[in-house]
Amino acid sequence: MAVFVLDKQKRPLMPCSEKRARLLRERGRAVVHKRYPFTIRLKDRVEGDTQPLRLGIDPGSKTTGLALVREDAEDRHLLCLIELVHRGFQIRKALEQRRAFRRRRRRQNLRYRAPRFNNRTRPKGWLAPSLQHRVDTITAWVNRLTRLAPVTAISQELVRFDTQKLDNPEISGVEYQQGSLLGYEVREYLLEKWGRECAYCGDTDTPLDVEHVVPRAHGGSHRVSNLTLACHACNQGKGNGTLDTFFTTDKGLKKRLKANNLSADARQERVQRELKRPLRDASAVNATRWVLFGALKATGLPVTAGSGGRTKYNRQRLGIPKTHALDAACVGPMDALHHWQVPTLTIKATGRGSYQRTRLTRHGFPRGYLVRQKQVHGFQTGDMVKAIVPTGKKAGIHTGRVAVRKTGSFTIQTEQGAVQGISHKHCLLIQRGDGYGYRLTSSIQPKGGAGQMVA
Repeated sequence: MAVFVLDKQKRPLMPCSEKRARLLRERGRAVVHKRYPFTIRLKDRVEGDTQPLRLGIDPGSKTTGLALVREDAEDRHLLCLIELVHRGFQIRKALEQRRAFRRRRRRQNLRYRAPRFNNRTRPKGWLAPSLQHRVDTITAWVNRLTRLAPVTAISQELVRFDTQKLDNPEISGVEYQQGSLLGYEVREYLLEKWGRECAYCGDTDTPLDVEHVVPRAHGGSHRVSNLTLACHACNQGKGNGTLDTFFTTDKGLKKRLKANNLSADARQERVQRELKRPLRDASAVNATRWVLFGALKATGLPVTAGSGGRTKYNRQRLGIPKTHALDAACVGPMDALHHWQVPTLTIKATGRGSYQRTRLTRHGFPRGYLVRQKQVHGFQTGDMVKAIVPTGKKAGIHTGRVAVRKTGSFTIQTEQGAVQGISHKHCLLIQRGDGYGYRLTSSIQPKGGAGQMVA
């Protein structure tokens, strides 16, 4: 993973390798500016030559991938991979809990209160707080990365699926339908919807075919509401038969269902139910994609958009594994991606704490109280610390996020787990808490030679 570099006046320069950053620090030419993401600041240099850098974004409802690449014509050289984990579910849960507590208090204290109608107006373009959090978090990290690296362009996966082609495959445009992206939009949508398993027997470790629930011989269409995924055995066994006939008469299907401990009736009901069920995660992404696109345009950088089908096509054509960060590197038109076997920095949104000083039970009664001041002995919950314990059961070096207590006995959340009972005297501050938790994961190893350097 590349190291971000700033000049003497804190202006971004081209990222460098870890070895070069180490040499600059040993020679006294640079100091550490930030730990996560790791950034150094030069002490003897102002400005410098830069190259075009592109920031790829693969928005998701739970995790968003970010990739910083250096462009050389249609080739891309990967510099940094980031996976941004959102906390939209936590925000939604907290709002629901607050609403329940308020409702209980009003029923208890104002028994005869007349019901109020919904007279609260919402501004144009309003999003739910859990959705607005995704837009704000992605925008904040785009602005942060543009201050650490000379980003010249942004690529966003704007449309996860081309819904117009999904709903109407016969739409005009021969070059689009018969081009290199033929079938990728539909397959990617079905893989997400059916959980990458056979809809009939539930097998997962097998190639899956696109299957018509209502056969074409019986008037079935190519619409996505009539398509599902099936293993080769189920696809051949169903043939041109109907769904009811297949589940009641096919002996091979009954054997596979029995091997997977599944019920035929429950499986058939699931198929009929899932055909019309929308994707919750896809709905969240679709609800925020244009708001995010507008926020990215407001940065002043040129923004290009691509579809999820093209992203998957690029990834499979180059033999690159599927991760959120690598998907971001494959957004838009490209010929090759070099040096993609780099570690991924996982950034988890944790928030900056809560104004609520009372901890409640699930029934709304107080169970504990927090201290009024957030800082204890110069530390506060969320700070990244390094604890060097010389003796005792906790002897060793522990690095991670700290949770403070008024007694001065802290808890440090490391990659191996939580370590409790660490005195503040042994803690050294690495980076102030900024509402995020950081973890660096190892690089992805290529499988079967598919991950060789792509030329």
